[in-house]
Amino acid sequence: MATLFKRFTPDLYEACYSVEEEEDGLRLDKYLARFFPSFSREQIKRKISNGQVRIKNRPHPHKPNSKVYISEEVYIFTPRGELEDELWDGEKLPLPDPTLMAKEEDLIVVNKPPFMTTHPTGKHLFYCATVFYEHEFNHTVHSIHRLDRETSGIQLLALNPKTATRYTDDFENGRVKKAYFLIAHKTKDPGFPFSAKERMDHDMNFVPRVFVHCYPEDSQMGRSAHTEFELLIEKDDYYLALAYPQTGRQHQIRTHAAFHGFPLLGDKLYNGDPTVFMRFKDQIATKDDHQLMQIPRHALHSVGIKLPDKDVFIADLPYDLVEWMKSQLYLDIDQLTQMIQKRVKEKLS
Repeated sequence: MATLFKRFTPDLYEACYSVEEEEDGLRLDKYLARFFPSFSREQIKRKISNGQVRIKNRPHPHKPNSKVYISEEVYIFTPRGELEDELWDGEKLPLPDPTLMAKEEDLIVVNKPPFMTTHPTGKHLFYCATVFYEHEFNHTVHSIHRLDRETSGIQLLALNPKTATRYTDDFENGRVKKAYFLIAHKTKDPGFPFSAKERMDHDMNFVPRVFVHCYPEDSQMGRSAHTEFELLIEKDDYYLALAYPQTGRQHQIRTHAAFHGFPLLGDKLYNGDPTVFMRFKDQIATKDDHQLMQIPRHALHSVGIKLPDKDVFIADLPYDLVEWMKSQLYLDIDQLTQMIQKRVKEKLS
């Protein structure tokens, strides 16, 4: 399947593909399944019947059993609609715009809201940082690093490949200093401040496979990982803390925190029962699951970044975590913000 072009806007995704030799004679619905692996057969059939799939120089709408032939061009249109709505216990969640923190030459620094992806992937085609700023600046935008979809906070983007490559190299070679704010359940005292150095890896025999396991620091299993943790506030059954990852493993902060007895608030994967994650994934989460999580996403926020040639960037706390801390812990957010800014500047400078 040869891609002729892709175009993304916050409301419409357009793509054009050329049918290749090995695809000659395929049914249209089976051909489309290659591009939409997360779509059900019924969703693909609806796209065809709604005229969102068009074979060049043929009348449309087509039928699912229409055949495609070598060198034909197939145009696919995907309007945003309800495709990326985020629901929590039956209620639609707000999806706010990212906040531009700084634009310095070809570097863009933004405060990414929760549930926004870095760039289009899977079924997430619209609520993406690169798509938003390409539409905003009418210019191609490149990602420099990636944040998990649920993780909010500082996201770096570039306006040209050279700048993206330069700063990506800084991330990959450990020249970027990072700070994350987190809210966690207090199940035991890990002895703040401390360094977590357990190694990490996936276990392909474990379900869900995305779960990252910890292994002893002197183990031959997994890959080395290092996170420093610092306590900000201990209140009721919760810790508010800062994490400073020294390596960049997948789920590193969440995995180390859970292993040391303080799983993140709202973490469906590392809360002690991974089947909760599967129920949310399959959209069959129970009332008890929602009550256990308390909030729709894990409470992790990229709050500070220091590039080798820049001052420290510090992001405001996200609206959803602020709301929870006010209503559940009755915290003075201004005082907390000042504490975070002071600690992060001292640590990253």
